[in-house]
Amino acid sequence: MNVLSVRDLSVVYGGERPTRAVREVSLELARGEVLGVAGESGCGKSTLAYAVTRLLRPPAAVTAGEIVFRTREGREVDVLALGPRELRAFRWRRIAMVFQSAMNALNPVLTVRDQLADVFTAHEPGMGRREREERCGELLDMVGIDRSRLSSYPHELSGGMRQRVLIAMAMALHPDVVVLDEPTTALDVVVQRDILRRIDRLREMLGFSVIFITHDLSLLLSISDRLAIMYGGRIVETGPAAAVRAAPAHPYTAGLLGSFPSLRGPRRVLHGIPGTPPDLSGETPGCAFAPRCAHAFDACGAVTPPLVPAGGTVAACLKHDDGGGPA
Repeated sequence: MNVLSVRDLSVVYGGERPTRAVREVSLELARGEVLGVAGESGCGKSTLAYAVTRLLRPPAAVTAGEIVFRTREGREVDVLALGPRELRAFRWRRIAMVFQSAMNALNPVLTVRDQLADVFTAHEPGMGRREREERCGELLDMVGIDRSRLSSYPHELSGGMRQRVLIAMAMALHPDVVVLDEPTTALDVVVQRDILRRIDRLREMLGFSVIFITHDLSLLLSISDRLAIMYGGRIVETGPAAAVRAAPAHPYTAGLLGSFPSLRGPRRVLHGIPGTPPDLSGETPGCAFAPRCAHAFDACGAVTPPLVPAGGTVAACLKHDDGGGPA
């Protein structure tokens, strides 16, 4: 059963030059699943995460679509229709988020104890001080940090420890869905591996679903059940991670896979993707990737490709659309 459904979601940053950062995005998240969302910087990944968690701030606004959350009892919740009081109760208990920069996400003048306890103060007002202290300690135990660090300030922690504090904070109320917005950015590979292992262990223990957002496709291939590849504000390919790795159906996905080396097998020449991402402040007729695509043909510049079955995945490419491309 799906725990979260996003249907035809669009987000616009208003102003003199409105930017359509997310364009008619649809995705499903099954209970207990890890969904990886990959793409270049500026493709709309983080905006999608903030929209799903209702954390967008002006001038950003959801202009179309719906976000539906399903409880374990099968009740559907229209996330976009929640009022302020309902949203406060919903967020962090049903959907929590681990932000990209732990140093910016944590308050520099409050201790780890104060920031973890704030979650319980806001959502469990009947909890006593001693119980809050014990729960805060249990959260640090869960992510492998000594309880003595409850008295530490963020600047006294390493980058990996700060990131684990954010993960602990997200786990405080045992949410059904955790959105991870590039949680391992700027961390070395050893710390990155440790954090990924802890996230996977916590997921198995607590049973939550994960939306893991990053530009690092090689990382997502190792941890995700399914992948969604974004480009120009849209999802251009989605499917099981194994199928995406074995036979990418969209040229952009193939370009991402060809841009990093394999740890096994023969050496191969790496190829980057020429050109630059599209300017989302303007209209992008046709396929947004067409100016950078070696396989583009005339129709690609005029027709916006729909997501269609393409082998083991679903891809937005006219070469897979019946009658859309050349034989």
